[in-house]
Amino acid sequence: MCGFAGLLDSSQSAQGEAPVDVAQRMVRTLRHRGPDDEGTWSDPEAGFGVGFRRLSIVDLSPLGHQPMESVGGRYVLAFNGEIYNHRSLRRDLEARGRGGFRGNSDTEVLLQAIELWGLEDAVRRFVGMFAFALWDRRERRLHLVRDRVGEKPLYYGRSGSAFLFGSELKALRAYPGFNAEVDREILAPYLQFGYIPAPFSIYKGILKLIPGTILTVTADRADGEPTPIPYWSAARVVEAGRADRLDQMDELGAVDQLECLLRDAVGQQMVADVPLGAFLSGGIDSSVVVALMQAQSDRPVKTFTIGFHEKEFNEALHARLVADHLGTEHTELYVTPEEAMAVVPELPAIYDEPFADASQIPTLLVSRLARRDVTVSLSGDGGDELFAGYPWYRWSPDVWKCIGWMPRALRLATARALIGLPTSTWDRIFGGVGRLLPSEVGRFASGDRMHKLALLVAKSNGPEDGCRNLLGQWGGAPPLLGEAKPRESWVNGDLEPDRDDVLGLLMYIDLVDYLPDDIMTKVDRSSMAVSLESRAPLLDHRIVEFAWRLPKSMRIRDGRGKWLLRQVLYRHVPAELIDRPKMGFVVPIDSWLRGPLREWAEALLDEDRLRSEGFFDPVPIRRKWEEHLSGKRNWQHELWRVLMFETWLEAC
Repeated sequence: MCGFAGLLDSSQSAQGEAPVDVAQRMVRTLRHRGPDDEGTWSDPEAGFGVGFRRLSIVDLSPLGHQPMESVGGRYVLAFNGEIYNHRSLRRDLEARGRGGFRGNSDTEVLLQAIELWGLEDAVRRFVGMFAFALWDRRERRLHLVRDRVGEKPLYYGRSGSAFLFGSELKALRAYPGFNAEVDREILAPYLQFGYIPAPFSIYKGILKLIPGTILTVTADRADGEPTPIPYWSAARVVEAGRADRLDQMDELGAVDQLECLLRDAVGQQMVADVPLGAFLSGGIDSSVVVALMQAQSDRPVKTFTIGFHEKEFNEALHARLVADHLGTEHTELYVTPEEAMAVVPELPAIYDEPFADASQIPTLLVSRLARRDVTVSLSGDGGDELFAGYPWYRWSPDVWKCIGWMPRALRLATARALIGLPTSTWDRIFGGVGRLLPSEVGRFASGDRMHKLALLVAKSNGPEDGCRNLLGQWGGAPPLLGEAKPRESWVNGDLEPDRDDVLGLLMYIDLVDYLPDDIMTKVDRSSMAVSLESRAPLLDHRIVEFAWRLPKSMRIRDGRGKWLLRQVLYRHVPAELIDRPKMGFVVPIDSWLRGPLREWAEALLDEDRLRSEGFFDPVPIRRKWEEHLSGKRNWQHELWRVLMFETWLEAC
């Protein structure tokens, strides 16, 4: 895992600095991503410069130094990530007469593959997570490439005549004269979702490269607007899965096939020349990864868990049971609220833009814990999105069945009736019938969520309009000022909606939006902040493509998701250690805001402060803050989003 940054500016207007010097200034902001080595390279005549920071994982010798030139001299590469099938690719290249390897790094294999097969054909052969910048010296072209599901970040955009690119926004901000103007139009989706969806960033004119695409910029035409070209499409994968369902496959055969894919993916991702371990929550996803790691290891796998003393937020007990059963070398750390909250001031520097998934706090803490003993840690990320693990996958199709037939006027009337009862009344109703409800429904049922359901009923034109955000969205219009307004669309991709497949539609939205822009952003920044490489075997694109061929019965059965993934896990871990309501990686932000974080939040939500900054209307924010403090409503999600923006604005 590494970081890179650079520029292409044929006018060389960076205040007279040479491209190599500017690139070095930019990349030094990324030392946390690569503490082991630094390198720069430039093509002065073209105005190109690139810098690289290295976290040594495979081939720790100087032969893995980057930026790296290809054997033929045509290409120069700065590469962040891992090509897990680099050994088999190397054997293939050598069989075709492509020798001359100087070391054992996957970077050399990547360059040789591009020289032999061309960029697009080579990238399609790669199994891995990656973002890289490839300079073609002959054609004077820069190619930016990002992996299929967005595990690794890559930003780009313009500052004056210069085209900038880098692994994190802080590197672009280091460019002389960078224009750090906030993109007001992105504030509405940020407040709704808690993250900034690709291709946008918090800065006007700076974009995230969409996963599965290649962006090409030519030195002689560097002032144009390049368009990302897909080499892999999630929409095409979904359509192919719809056309080739595994409905006729024997269930045992499906379990065997999935375990074979998982075992291969996990085995490939266990290859490293540094200490390796895994995050273990005790849930299905991390447990299946650890189980398959231990099955392929001749020594106990190192596993890591963060625990909380608050019982309702603590997964450490479950993780310990799984670790004991599998025989791993397990490390757990119980943190106090004070230790967890001490992380909050660090978040703006880690994320570079507003990011409000509160699980960023325990993710950073468990990354720090793991980094004491290992340099690489595998995780179970991706299991929920691929195998239908989230609660809304089970509830949303039923919700849409109930409201989808209604004319809009009737939906509005229904919404008014739901809101007509105060949240306290709904709470008393659910309290009285709670013993009659299924346990998972009972945990979901509350007056606050009934009011949010009313908003969903009133606003939805289709199931994709917000079913996933039923569990936490800004009530009503976001409190924006000035020119800020919602964007018409935020979802990447061009899948043709199938209204008879609400589950598939929601899972697709999460695959192209929530997974890369929330989950993988959180994991990448938290792990890289402590120079830890995190790998996600479940996101191997071969597993992604297999998962989209599954019929609903292999995803959800008996009211529970991830049916097929569970069957693989049950071969290694008893069901009684796993089968329990989904907890999630959460912290008690609601009570913290009423207690130890109250003074901090009060200062950031000051009415005069909000009004003078000119981004948010303080009136609805203050109203929600007062309702939250009184205990009448739980506005933790909405308030945390405003607070994370304000913290970022103050720090950056």
